[in-house]
Formats: sequence, structure tokens, C-alpha cells
Amino acid sequence: MAAMTLDPSLSLQMTAKESQQRVVIEEIDGLIRVYKDGQVERLDIVPHVTCSLAPELRVTSSDLIIDKYTNIWARLYVPNCHEKLPLMVYFHGGGFCVGSASWSCYHEFLAKLSAKANCAILSVNYRLAPENPLPAAYEDGVKTLVWLRQQFLTCDNEFLTSKCNFSSIFLAGDSAGANIAYNVAIRLSGLANLRPLDLKGLILIQPFFGGESRTQSEKHMVQPPRSALTLAASDTYWRLSLPDRANRDHPWCNPVAKGAAKLDLPHVPTMVSISDMDILKDRNLEFCAAMASAGKKVEHVVYKGVGHAFQILNKSSISQTRLNELICHIKSFISR
Repeated sequence: MAAMTLDPSLSLQMTAKESQQRVVIEEIDGLIRVYKDGQVERLDIVPHVTCSLAPELRVTSSDLIIDKYTNIWARLYVPNCHEKLPLMVYFHGGGFCVGSASWSCYHEFLAKLSAKANCAILSVNYRLAPENPLPAAYEDGVKTLVWLRQQFLTCDNEFLTSKCNFSSIFLAGDSAGANIAYNVAIRLSGLANLRPLDLKGLILIQPFFGGESRTQSEKHMVQPPRSALTLAASDTYWRLSLPDRANRDHPWCNPVAKGAAKLDLPHVPTMVSISDMDILKDRNLEFCAAMASAGKKVEHVVYKGVGHAFQILNKSSISQTRLNELICHIKSFISR
């Protein structure tokens, strides 16, 4: 499969006059507007970048097509080395509704993570809600794993197959991407044969879960101006991404809700990264406790003094310190 650079401008662009003439039914300020006529406008709050990287980083990056019919693609990061490396399949955040593998913040974060953790990373650009509500993103994740297996069997991408250890696969993501990684892992457990792909673990960074009943951190956590995730934004994301007539106790949103299916994950280790100042803090701790009670191998780390998406959106000194800690924890988890 030939590498290529893809045009990231996939969202509908409107003139100011056109926007004013339409009725907005859902909006997250600065990110997305959904109009009564069904059209969706995504605002370019984060720059899109090509796959190029500074040579001194010693990481090679390229864009790959997963499915041209549904426009699923991925950005591959491979450190310059001679041995085959573990492969992390990564899903970006954005409430299932915004975000891209070509966003500059993800490009910078994943290139650094690849170099420091010494692993290859395949960052998936999945379909977004509300045009493609859940389970579209989960289906795209499974399709990516099936595509990876096909690459190994056919050797269509010699670079990919020569650099990646397909028997050491990790699913990872942040926020909505962590939710996707979790749900993709559940779906993979139902597939008959993915060999030689072997899932070794899950890395869930501030996983985006919710519920009808509010947690203490959702009710009382004070968020700074322009926070990456407020309670109002969280509710809007879920309205836009869940199936019609589903509420926030749907198992895709709340995997520990009463009556939800069992935490039917493969028996692989799971690492959960939790931010101390995130409205999702209590929800994430509740998830970890339920995983442990179900007999799953789960560990979590709480990063003090930082909020949601600190690893990609905050350049403060404490965020950079916590970012380096996160990368060290991920490297240790992968290396076991």
C-alpha cells in the first residue's frame, strides 16, 4: 500500500452569511455546530499538518489508506531502529465529533511518544458523529485491525510489516479515543481469528465515559476557562454520538451502568491514565474499580494538578512534567 498525504479538510465549510441563515440545534463553542437542516460545521480550532517531522526526532511518518470507500486513513509513526517494534493502534479524542489524526497537537504528541517509548504508532482517522454516530467509530477500529492482518498476510506494505511486531499490539487512545479502544477490544474478543495479531494490552488516557447520574467530580470539579471538557460539552457530545433515543446509561457511554453487559474484555492488562482536575476523574476511578472487581488486570495512575487532555493541549510546565511522566508509564507498560 503506497503512502500518501491526505487532505484533512473533510468538514463542511460555510460562509458567515450561510451560517447566520441556518438554525443551530447543537453547538460546542469554537468546535462544532449542528444545524436543523442536518448540516454540520466544524471550526478549525486546531491546525491540520502533514506527516512531515523534524529529522532530529528520528521518527518516520506516513499516511496510509485503510478504506477508501469510507475515507478511513491512518498516520504511521516509526522510530528509526533496526528491530521490529510493538505497534500501538491509537484513536484520537474529540467527543467522537471532532478531531483528526492530522491535528497538530496529536501529530506532535504521538511523534514524541513513538520516539520516547520506542514503539510504532498507527493513529486512526475514523468517521465522526453526528454524520456517523456510534458504533461507526468502533467499526472503523475493528476494520483497521483486520486491515493490519491483511497487510501482514499479503506484504502489501513492506515498510509496515518489516518495522512492526504484529504479535505485540496495543490499543490506545485519549478521551473518546480511549472509549473507542475499549470498545474495539471487546469486539475483537468476538472475532474468530486475527492471527498473527496478538493484543497485549490497552492504554486508556482519560477515557470518555458518562452516565445519567452525576459523579462528584462532574458536579463539583471547577474547570478553568476554555477547558477541554466541560459537563455541558460532554452532554452535547453524547447527544450527537449515541444512537437515537439512547441516554447516557447506554453501555457505550456507561459500561458500569446497572443492567449493562459485563466488562467482557480480553484478559490483557489495561492501563488507565486519570487527570486529577478532570470532570471524568470519578467516572474513570469507578471504571477501574469495576474492572478490578470483574477480575480484569487493570492499573491506574492519577496525574496531579492537570486537567482533561493536558498531554496535547496544555504547554504549562506542570503539564509538560506530567506528559513526560505519562510517556514513561506508557513505555514501562509496553516493555513488560
